[in-house]
Amino acid sequence: MICPAIAILDDYQKVALGAADWSRLEARARIEVFHEPWPSEDALVAALAPFDVLVLMRERTPFPASVIARLPNLRLIALTGARTNTLDVAACAARGIPVTHTTINPSTGAAELAFALILACARGLPRAFANMASGRWEEDVPMGMPLVGKRLGILGLGQLGGEVARFGLAFKMDVVAWSDDMTPEAAAAHNVRMVDKAELFATSDIITLHLVLSKPRSWHTVGRKELMSMKPGAILINAARAGLVDSDALMDVLKEGRIMTGLDVYDVEPLPPDHPLRKMPNVVLTPHLGYVVDDVFTYYYRDIVEDIEAWLDGRPIRILDPGALRNARP
Repeated sequence: MICPAIAILDDYQKVALGAADWSRLEARARIEVFHEPWPSEDALVAALAPFDVLVLMRERTPFPASVIARLPNLRLIALTGARTNTLDVAACAARGIPVTHTTINPSTGAAELAFALILACARGLPRAFANMASGRWEEDVPMGMPLVGKRLGILGLGQLGGEVARFGLAFKMDVVAWSDDMTPEAAAAHNVRMVDKAELFATSDIITLHLVLSKPRSWHTVGRKELMSMKPGAILINAARAGLVDSDALMDVLKEGRIMTGLDVYDVEPLPPDHPLRKMPNVVLTPHLGYVVDDVFTYYYRDIVEDIEAWLDGRPIRILDPGALRNARP
């Protein structure tokens, strides 16, 4: 292949080229970086049609089969992370387009952000920050909720849920947990108590989600029934995946002022500028920052450079679906 074209997508903060050493690839390929999301599928396809290799930041621009089919020059996708809900890997394999991935990232940044959202909601920090920036003082800042002695309900006690449990215990909270495959022994290993789903929603002051999203198993785990059973004034945190929550039901409950929520993930990303969530007083929002920390991006892009270099050398590594290699063009 003569001077393949590589597109690095969704570099919102313009850090990709500084996060790793791309010099070896720059000597062998043309690299272009895209910083903004695309307004439509047609615009996405028009911009990317000339490229042989796409570098995707996980969970940002969706790549369904309809997009893959319209990129005639595409020969490799290099994905950050080890799994994704936004790329149709099977469609890539059918076309002989290998999808490489990066190794497991040990960062706890997403757990830390979830707890930051807990604190922001519990103490009304966005309103307080806005007041100070505008020259005001405590006007309209809601009364705070102290965390000591409050019940923290955690859905999912994997790596991230386990970290949030540890944070909650450090704040002297009563931490309980549930998932459909949890055991009392697994909960006890994190020094927390397992309860059933109904009890968790009915009794927790703060609920935070840390489940893996899959259909149909965990899709809309938090539906209207669960939201309506929450205590008045309780807080729901979702820094995991938007599909874990029925967003229509959540909007209805928020409009009623029953609960407060802290969100880092959304059904449509970036969140549209005119979305009603942006105007609600009982909502704290961050722009999908859970994994957006410097060490994670260094980790991701270092592996991406290795993945692309190995593919250029004819010895591809870290392939999500090895079947794609059998269908690949020579």
